[in-house]
Amino acid sequence: MRRLSFLIFLVTATSWCSGQAPPLNEKALTDSLENVLQRTTSDSIRARAHYSLSEYWAAHDSLKSSQNLEKGKQYSGKNSFLQALYYYYEANTLKKSAPDRSQSAFLKADTLLSRFNTSEAYSFRSKAWYDYGAIAQRKDDYKAFADVLLNKAIPLAQQAGDQTVVGKDYLAVGIVFKNAGQFDKAETYCLKAIETFKNAHSPTHELVTAYHTIAENYSLSAQNAKAKPALDSAWKLLAPFPESEYLLDHYAAEGMYYTLEGKFKEALASLDKGIQLARKKGLRYEEQRLQMQQFYAYFNDNNFVKAKEMATLLMQQNETMKLVTNRLQLFYGMALTCENLRQMAPAYTWMKRYSELSDSLTKAQLTNDVHALEIKFRNAEKQKEIDALKAKSIQDTLHTKNARLVNSLLGAAIVILLVVLLFAVFVYRSKQKLAVQKELSYRQHLHEIEQQQQLQFSQAVLQGEEQERRRLARDLHDGLGGMLAGAKINLSAQIEDTYSQDQRAELEKITLQLDHSVTELRRIAHNMMPVNLLKFGLKTALKDLCESLMNDATRIDFQDLGIEDTLREEVQIHIYRIVQELLSNAIRHAQATNIILQCSQNDHIFFITQEDNGKGFDTQAAGKEKGIGLSNIRNRVGFLKGKIDIDSAANEGTTINIELHVD
Repeated sequence: MRRLSFLIFLVTATSWCSGQAPPLNEKALTDSLENVLQRTTSDSIRARAHYSLSEYWAAHDSLKSSQNLEKGKQYSGKNSFLQALYYYYEANTLKKSAPDRSQSAFLKADTLLSRFNTSEAYSFRSKAWYDYGAIAQRKDDYKAFADVLLNKAIPLAQQAGDQTVVGKDYLAVGIVFKNAGQFDKAETYCLKAIETFKNAHSPTHELVTAYHTIAENYSLSAQNAKAKPALDSAWKLLAPFPESEYLLDHYAAEGMYYTLEGKFKEALASLDKGIQLARKKGLRYEEQRLQMQQFYAYFNDNNFVKAKEMATLLMQQNETMKLVTNRLQLFYGMALTCENLRQMAPAYTWMKRYSELSDSLTKAQLTNDVHALEIKFRNAEKQKEIDALKAKSIQDTLHTKNARLVNSLLGAAIVILLVVLLFAVFVYRSKQKLAVQKELSYRQHLHEIEQQQQLQFSQAVLQGEEQERRRLARDLHDGLGGMLAGAKINLSAQIEDTYSQDQRAELEKITLQLDHSVTELRRIAHNMMPVNLLKFGLKTALKDLCESLMNDATRIDFQDLGIEDTLREEVQIHIYRIVQELLSNAIRHAQATNIILQCSQNDHIFFITQEDNGKGFDTQAAGKEKGIGLSNIRNRVGFLKGKIDIDSAANEGTTINIELHVD
C-alpha cells in the first residue's frame, strides 16, 4: 500500500500539456512544406509554409525557426490576417526561451485575430489561448490553465468548428484534472477527447497522446488493468515510426504500468529505451522525466541504493530542478529512500527541506494574490489621479461648475474606496477560509499517511505470522512428529520382548498415549498450516476445516459458489485464516450450535457470510476491547482492501458479512 501511494504522490506532477505537436512522420511534414515553397508563386502560401516550418523547427532548431518566421513575415506583405498570424508563430518560437514574452505575443495575436469573424481565425485564437495556458501551467499555475481552457480555448474551437482543436482542449482539461488527482473527471474528459478525435478523423498523433494520457490516468487511479488496452492501441499507431518523439510518452506510460504491476525489470527496460531515444534527439527534460520514472521503479522494487543514486543525479539537473513540483517530489522521495536505507539523519534533513519548500510554495501563492490586489489598488489610485487632473483642467476653464464638479469627484472617490475596501475584506475572508481548508486537507493527508503506515505494519506482521506458522508446522510434523513416531515403534518392539503381563499392560498404555500425542501434534500442525490448502486449494481446505470443527454439539453448514482455483496462495491463506477465526469465535466464544458459512466469488470480489445462533455480543463494546481475534480479522480484511459488517446483539446470534478484493 505504501508503494502505490508513494507512486501516485510523485507522478501527479509529471504530466504537462505541450503546445501544438508535430505529426508522427515529421520528415514527411518538412518535405511537404519545402515542396510547397518550391512550386508555388503565391506570397500568401509561401508565408503560411514558412510559418509552419517555423513552428516545427521551434522545438528542434531555434535558428531555423527564427529564419522561417522572418521569411513568413516578409511574404505576408500588407495582408492583415497573415500579419496577425506572425505574432502567433513568434510566440511559438519564444515558448522555451522567453515564456513571458511568448504569453504577451499570444495575447497580441488573439487581439489582432479577433477582428476576423472566420473559422480559421477562431481556430488560431483557440490555439493561442491553449498555448498561453500551457505556459501558465509550466509556471505551476494549473488553475489558470484550466480557466483558459474552459472559458477561452474550448468555446473558440467550438465556434470555429475545428473538432481536432476541441478534442485537444478536452484532453488538456483531462490532464489538469489528472494532475490534481481528480481521476474520475480526468477519465471523462480523456474519453471525450478520444471520441472527438475519432469522429473528426484527426491526425494520428493527437489520438496517440490521448491514449497515453488515459493510460496514465488509469494507472494512477488504481485501475491498472484498463491501462494495458490503451497502451496497446497507442503502440499500434506508433509502431511504424520508431524515431517518433511520441514514443517517449509511450515508454513513460508503459514504465508506470509495469511498475504498478510489480514487473520492475520490464519497467526499467522500457524506460531505458525512452532515455536512449531522448538522448538521441537531445531532449534533456524528456530524458530526465523518464529517469524520474526509473527512480520510482527502483524505489518500489526496494532497490533503495539505485533509487538514491537516481534521485541524486536528477537533483543535479537544472531542467528538472526548475520546477517546484519536481523539487518537492525529489525531496520527499529522497527522505523515504534514506529512511529505508536506515540513514535517519539525511532522511530527516530531506523531509525538512520538503516541508519548508511546501510551506514556501503556499506563501508564494499568497504573495501572488496580494500582489494582484496591489496592482488593482494602484490602478484605482492612478484613475483617481487622472480624474483629478481632468477636474483641474475643467476648473481652469469652467469656474462656474467648480463646486458641483468637486462634489461629484469626491462622491466617486468615496464609492471607489468603499468598493476597494469591500473587495479587500471579501478577499481577506476568502483567504482565511482557504487557509483553514488547506490546514484541514494537510491534516487529512497526514492521517491517511498514518493509516497507510499502520496497514503496512499490520501486513508485515501477518506475513511474519504466516511464515512462522509454516516453519513451526513443518518442524512439529517432520521433527517432533517423527521422533514421537519412532519412540512408539521402539516401544512396541520392547513390548514383544517383555514377559511380565503387568509390564506389557503398562507399556501398551504408554504406547496409546504416544498415539494420542502424535494425533494431537498432527492436528496442531494442520491448524498452523493446513496441507490441504497448499495441495488441493481453498475450497477443499475450507470444507475440511468445517468438518474438523463439527461434533455432536456443533453443526456447520458450508456452502461454496464460484470459488476459483487461480487465487494467489497468499490470498487463499488470508481467506482461510479469516474463516478459521470466524468459526473459532462462533464455537468458543459465542457457543453456537448451528453455523451457516457461505463463501462465494464474483470475478475479483470474494464474499464471506457467517450466521450463527450463539449468544451474540455488543458490537460497540467489542470495538473497544483489545482482543486479537477480531483485530486479526480486520487487519486481514484491510490487507485485501475489503470491508466487514457485523450485525449482532446479546442472545440474538451474529451475522458477519465480509467483502474482499482478490485481484
